Amino acid sequence: MLTSVDPDLIRALGDPLRLRIVTLLASETLCTTHLVEETGAKQTNLSNHLKVLREAGVVDTEPCGRFTYYRLRPEALAGLSEQFAALAESARAAAGNKRSCP
Repeated sequence: MLTSVDPDLIRALGDPLRLRIVTLLASETLCTTHLVEETGAKQTNLSNHLKVLREAGVVDTEPCGRFTYYRLRPEALAGLSEQFAALAESARAAAGNKRSCP
């Protein structure tokens, strides 16, 4: 059932810029400055998107002097992947089920 999938996590990954950030962080830990350079987004806009990702549990932060580094939390994505895999398996098993109309 789709309601078992965390809607906040889906919402967080549903934005193209946030998905780009997640894709970049899958390769390495980056600071805000790096992410601004890579995405072309304004720093304030990027910070707002990073806040959404943090609150959804997708990224962790690591302060380093005056910079903040961001690291992807792979377990968040792995959990989501498992939930979607379970939905796909359920759909395969129910492929022949069809409710008749009244």
